[in-house]
Amino acid sequence: MTQPVVDAHHHVWDLAVRDQDWITGPALAPIRRTFTVDDLAPHARAATVVATVLVQTVTVAEETPEFLALAADSDLIAGVVGWTDLTRPDVADTLAALAELPGGAHLVGIRHQVQSDPDPQWLLRADVRRGLAAVADAGLVYDLVVRPEQLPMCAEAAARLPHVTFVLDHLGKPPVASGGLEPWASSLRTLASLPNTVAKLSGLVTEADWASWTVAGLRPYTDTALAAFGPGRLMFGSDWPVSGLAASYGEVIDAARELTAELSAAERAEVFAGTARRVYGLRGQGPA
Repeated sequence: MTQPVVDAHHHVWDLAVRDQDWITGPALAPIRRTFTVDDLAPHARAATVVATVLVQTVTVAEETPEFLALAADSDLIAGVVGWTDLTRPDVADTLAALAELPGGAHLVGIRHQVQSDPDPQWLLRADVRRGLAAVADAGLVYDLVVRPEQLPMCAEAAARLPHVTFVLDHLGKPPVASGGLEPWASSLRTLASLPNTVAKLSGLVTEADWASWTVAGLRPYTDTALAAFGPGRLMFGSDWPVSGLAASYGEVIDAARELTAELSAAERAEVFAGTARRVYGLRGQGPA
């Protein structure tokens, strides 16, 4: 019997509500349309996904309440990683207010687009560190969306803030297309050496050549992550619908299953559900 899956990383957006200004150029044209939870649901069911984590897409304060409301009405979305301005002195009050909104109990984490922030030391700023501490104090985790060269900054932030749980999205976007491992691998291992860090097996097919990626081409990166973090600190995420640029939902999850086939059944259960449930504190949807 196929194990139930928690998809710990996906998105939705409605272009009638607001533009997604990062979806530009002909290469991204296939995803320049609205994607809803109803669009995701049949793919999730076919892949035995029983719960998901919906992750922010833009640095707009209104998006998070919208996502919480979606989660409140969904039998699929178990958690929301939203956005709020961590540099504001009243960030603790903002997080408390989000928790009181419809669906507020689904708020499990916060994320900022560090990968595109103009400040190369954003995570290490005093005001940001104060905001990250407020995230932890609110019982939430912090998702990291960064480029490989930003991983040392992430490790320094995690070392300075040992009470904050940092979740690395997409394994830090390794250079899959070029086939290179260093310095990404060394930086990943340094981050993984800190006990308050977790990572997602997500987003790798779009770091590869979209038209010709293979499971074998992904394996050096997933093997590196498994050795560094272990199954108990890794979680599967589809990165749908962005992943659709390179693969179908089913192909993404099939690749993840093949890449973890050498693990024990208990270890696979961690990667595909247990880690996400534990780290994000997911409750009440799908088999535990």
